[in-house]
Amino acid sequence: MKLYVVDRIRTNNFHDGQFIGKITTMWEEAYRHLGQHQDDIFGVYYDYESDYKGDYSLSVAIEDRFGETCIEIPKSENYKIFKVDASDEQGVVKTWGKIWEQEEAGLLARAYSYDFEKYLPNGDIEIHIAVQS
Repeated sequence: MKLYVVDRIRTNNFHDGQFIGKITTMWEEAYRHLGQHQDDIFGVYYDYESDYKGDYSLSVAIEDRFGETCIEIPKSENYKIFKVDASDEQGVVKTWGKIWEQEEAGLLARAYSYDFEKYLPNGDIEIHIAVQS
């Protein structure tokens, strides 16, 4: 899957006191550029320093050609898909918490290549986690 980057940041969920502000600002800027975009929008997590506690890059991206920078997610990746309760304002955050809990419990062997949140036009949200083969 080829995705075109709208905006991106580098952050850390545990050691960057500004990470929430960075993520919020990135998404706001991306939506300003996208306007009334009617297709899927992706939040892509990649370039992991280590595991979920390390630094990572996060990009907002779309499948339509937007700019010159693109992310190519290999078709050979295996994913576990987590459905987000989109009616809950904290649904995405809570789902990431569940993902980390499963990893800590040894129930999820993450590949730490490319993970992504997929925001569908109908309001549904899925988090795709790359898992080891």
